[in-house]
Amino acid sequence: MDSLGSLSVFVQVADTRSFTAAGRVLGVSSSAVGKSIARMEQRLGVRLFHRSTRSITLTSEGALLLERSRRILAEVEAAELELTEASAMPRGKLRISVPQVRGLLMPVLSEFMRAYPAVELDVDFSDRMVDVIEEGFDAVIRTGKPEDSRLMARHLGHYQLVLVGTPGYFQQYGTPQQPQQLSDHACLRHKFCATGKLEPWPLRRVPGAAEPTLRTSLVSTTIESLNHVVHEGLGIACLPDYMVNQAVHEGRLQRVLDDYMEHRGSFWMLWPSSRHASAKLRVFIDHMCAGLFPAGPVA
Repeated sequence: MDSLGSLSVFVQVADTRSFTAAGRVLGVSSSAVGKSIARMEQRLGVRLFHRSTRSITLTSEGALLLERSRRILAEVEAAELELTEASAMPRGKLRISVPQVRGLLMPVLSEFMRAYPAVELDVDFSDRMVDVIEEGFDAVIRTGKPEDSRLMARHLGHYQLVLVGTPGYFQQYGTPQQPQQLSDHACLRHKFCATGKLEPWPLRRVPGAAEPTLRTSLVSTTIESLNHVVHEGLGIACLPDYMVNQAVHEGRLQRVLDDYMEHRGSFWMLWPSSRHASAKLRVFIDHMCAGLFPAGPVA
């Protein structure tokens, strides 16, 4: 037998603790299994098994070889599977969890559905910190630096939080020039659904000045509702720049206090760490990375 074949025989014997049982799994005689193990031991110059009339057990050298053999055979299996899937059309269900920023994500998800009609998307829109592995997700998109060592990660891009209002609102109530002036304005605030806490506005502290008091006129657990209300001219909202860039460019919204804002966030794609990613998962990761931030992640 060749080297890979010998390793397969060795692993089967180690798993079954029997030449006869290993031969039955491999479709060869127990004598052929015994000869294969004997040749391995002769070639390596070590004994791999303790043999008795009643049992077969691994030696310390055999235990070391078993650990390495499993890794080698797993890599070979993964390579064969990857090559097989490379020519196949990605298909099947893909369960993903993404933040509640439908305006950013839905156009890219729609493009993915058109490009890969055989993939069924099962999308969970949630801002909570899901357990990717325990809850059975194939991939998730989240903000913040990934810290779970069980997951692979790919950086999608950066965003910033900005303060915006309509030109009509600022014409009526004045444009704040310093953070302290926000106390004279209607502030539209985001509340974290999981904790019930208000998301702080990332304003740089002005030396010698008191913390600005934000007069809240609306609290919401979704930023999309804040985006709707701010477009109605009902106050100032703190929103991610990707959500308001077009409206700012078209003059429907106006950014304020940019010099006092201190924020930079990141989007990440996360998926369970494994030796092999399915074809449907690979194309999904590549598609979202290319589509969400077409210019590429900012360094």
